[in-house]
Amino acid sequence: MTKYLISFPSDAMQVSAEDLPAVGDAARAVIEEAKAAGVYVFAGGIHEQVGPVLVSADGSLSPGGHPGSHLDGGFTVLELPTREDALSWARRIAVACRCAQELREFMYDPAS
Repeated sequence: MTKYLISFPSDAMQVSAEDLPAVGDAARAVIEEAKAAGVYVFAGGIHEQVGPVLVSADGSLSPGGHPGSHLDGGFTVLELPTREDALSWARRIAVACRCAQELREFMYDPAS
């Protein structure tokens, strides 16, 4: 089976503070459905108050990420038999989160 990344950047979610608890409940419900279906790998949100650290090829550290790189928001990784299944789950997550989701496919790695 193939692993898929379903994600959104923080600024894509335009939800009022009043609606945020309902969105969180709906998103967690979809995640619970994915767990029950046996397709859940992991999910989470990027902790935006903790800045990235770039670890160079020589092991040295510097604050920040790759130039031009920006990662925030939330993501879900599911392992699914078909791209159509991934699109179906992405739709469910988009509805629950009330924002568009991006779907990406991980390359096959027999060791993962």
